[in-house]
Amino acid sequence: MSVAESSTARPRSARFILTCIGIGLLAGLLSGLFGVGGGTVIVPLLVLILGFDQRLAAGTSLAAIVPTATVGVISYAIHDSVAWIPALLLAAGAVVGAQIGTWLLPRLSQTILRWAFVGFLVLVIVSLFLVVPSREAELALTLPSGAGLVALGVVTGITAGLIGVGGGIIVVPALMMLFGTSDLAAKGTSLLMMIPTAVSGTIGNVRRRNVDLVAAAIIGVAACTTTALGAWIATVLDPFTGNILFAGFLVVIAVQMALRAIRGRRT
Repeated sequence: MSVAESSTARPRSARFILTCIGIGLLAGLLSGLFGVGGGTVIVPLLVLILGFDQRLAAGTSLAAIVPTATVGVISYAIHDSVAWIPALLLAAGAVVGAQIGTWLLPRLSQTILRWAFVGFLVLVIVSLFLVVPSREAELALTLPSGAGLVALGVVTGITAGLIGVGGGIIVVPALMMLFGTSDLAAKGTSLLMMIPTAVSGTIGNVRRRNVDLVAAAIIGVAACTTTALGAWIATVLDPFTGNILFAGFLVVIAVQMALRAIRGRRT
């Protein structure tokens, strides 16, 4: 029996169910608040608390993101904070980029890639204190900006394929700083971009038995109950406060990535 099969066959104890609910509640809140998928919370907690292997945790997280991101998009759409066509351009680029990333994966050093990404996050964190987006700013769709969105999607997909980070960590700050988008529109658009990518990846993971469907369903349903709350909090916060909280979230991600890079160098 493979590791994935043994993991999916684990008994569904009360601890298992309650843990999945707790993970979902936290992931949903962060997803709605920051416009991210929540995988940066789901994956490490599944590994640390429930003993999932990394691949099964990633596949389960991706499946749980589908309903979570959907509720998030609806919540932001109510406030007219979703750029629909730009999100599709981002998604198209991300699908292509993910294939490139997975092809490059065995050819590049994971340790170097992780340290490079930590450096990128540090730059983003600093810039979040220097650039405060306007709530009235809109993403003007032109031929150059459309090409830029596809390119951003490709870069996001490559990064996701190489080091397994969600697109929101890259897309949200890029939309605000490079495209002049408001913070709310950046988050809503990021969540919409994730849906087709997550659906496509989940179909492949189900075929490879890299998804615990029960855990994904519990986490996804639980996350849906707090995603709208997170999105509402994002609308109440002023943009600068939102930037500070997002910067704090990125610090946590950067520390996680740095620890992985250190462990990788020792092995």
